[in-house]
Amino acid sequence: MAIELNKNNELNQNSPESNSTSGSKFKNILSAILIIALLATWGYIIWDKNNTRELVQQKDNQISSTAAQRDELQKALDDATIRYDQIKTAGTQKDSIIVERDKEIESKKSRIQTLLSKANSSAKDIDEARKMIESLNADIESYKAQIAKLEAENTALSQANQTLTGERDKLQKDYDSSKEELRNKENTINIGSTLHASRFNVLALNEKRSGKLKETSKSKKADKLRISFDLDENLITPSGTKTLYIIITDPSKKVITSESMGSGEFEARNVGNIPFTQKMDVDYTQNKRQTISFDWRGEGGFLPGNYKIEVYNNGFKIGEAVRPLK
Repeated sequence: MAIELNKNNELNQNSPESNSTSGSKFKNILSAILIIALLATWGYIIWDKNNTRELVQQKDNQISSTAAQRDELQKALDDATIRYDQIKTAGTQKDSIIVERDKEIESKKSRIQTLLSKANSSAKDIDEARKMIESLNADIESYKAQIAKLEAENTALSQANQTLTGERDKLQKDYDSSKEELRNKENTINIGSTLHASRFNVLALNEKRSGKLKETSKSKKADKLRISFDLDENLITPSGTKTLYIIITDPSKKVITSESMGSGEFEARNVGNIPFTQKMDVDYTQNKRQTISFDWRGEGGFLPGNYKIEVYNNGFKIGEAVRPLK
């Protein structure tokens, strides 16, 4: 009986109706699996697309944020540069410390600009640029303080220099005034100590073969002039050697000069250099009258007319006389 039931079951399983039902179930399961796989695929695609869109959005936001930060930092750099340039323009003279700070600031500005000029600045670049701008602003403030200190020192030095210049000018003025006063006193003393000549006596002498001298009034017979005068007493003039310049002018108004007699030029007061006939050094004694006498021999003879004799001391004319010859 049992054997028959098993055979019936086997017959039922192998029947065409049973096989059809089993295939239908398999198809259904396969379709379900395919549908689930398809849905999963689409879900993944949708999720991936959304995730990609989100990443792109984040990247765009990051790029936008970086660009904004870069623009902000660029403006901060430009503002710092303007302040720095204004300070540099206002500064006058700079010491070695200021010059060195100039180099440091310029180097830092160059580095910041390099970071901000990159096509794809990274967050690290932006962060470095931000820190360097903060440091740059601190440097500029310190630079400004140093410039102000330097200008204050220059102002103080300028004021001190003006004061010293004023004092120097005053001292120079006082010195010039004292020098002028001393010069005036010296001139007064010099004028006061200038000798005075008086009691002139001019003789025309004819020299005989025997050597005997005879006074003459004729120019043709005159061989020499004997000139004498007194140096008057002077309480101011100290004793010592005094220089006298003798000028003899002939009737043609020409000063007689002789190289052999040491003729030359001297400086006369308020006139300048003028020629002299003879120079004499006399040993003068203070406050005593002294008679001076010398002979002048006419090398080319004498002309008729007036001969003028002038005596100078200290650049002043101290006496004169005229001797006429026929």
